[in-house]
Amino acid sequence: MTQSNASIGEFISEAKIQARVKELAAMINKDYAGQEVIIVGVLNGSFIFCADLFRHLTIPCQIEFVSLSSYEGTESSGEVSFRMDVKQSLVGKNVILVEDIVDTGLTITFLLKHMKLKNLKSLKLCSLLLKRARLKVEVPVDYLGFDIEDKFVIGYGLDFDGRYRELPYIGVYGE
Repeated sequence: MTQSNASIGEFISEAKIQARVKELAAMINKDYAGQEVIIVGVLNGSFIFCADLFRHLTIPCQIEFVSLSSYEGTESSGEVSFRMDVKQSLVGKNVILVEDIVDTGLTITFLLKHMKLKNLKSLKLCSLLLKRARLKVEVPVDYLGFDIEDKFVIGYGLDFDGRYRELPYIGVYGE
C-alpha cells in the first residue's frame, strides 16, 4: 500500500470483485442468449467495472456511455444533472445500464426514467454495489455485484474527489 493509500482499508478484494463480475456476465449471457445488447456505462465511476464486464460478455453487444453528476465530496447533492447522453438511437434495443453504486437511488432513478423515454425493447440495471441503508427511492437492480453497508467506498472506479479510482480493490475511505 502506498503512502497516499495508507488510510484506505480493503473492503472487497480484487479476486472477489473479478469472480463476481464473471458471474454477472454469465447471467447476462444466459438472459440475452441470441440477442444483441447495448451496454450503457454510467461515467465516471463505472468505467472499470463496465470494461471488465464487457470483456466477459459472449453475446453480441455494443457499448455507450452517459455522464451524470450528483455528488459533492462524499455526499450526494440530491440534484442530478446530465453531462453527456448516448450518441446512438436506442429505439427497439435491449439496454443494460451499468452503474458503479446505487446509493440514494436518485441518480439512477433519474436515468431510468430518461431511458424509458427512448422506446427501448428492454431495460435492465447492473450495479456493482448497492447501499440499501441510504436508499431514498426503491431501485430495481437486475444484476447486483455486492450489497454493502453504509460506508464511503473508493477504488475499482469509485472515487473521492477524483482520486483512488485506480485501486484494484474496493476500499473504505478513512479506515
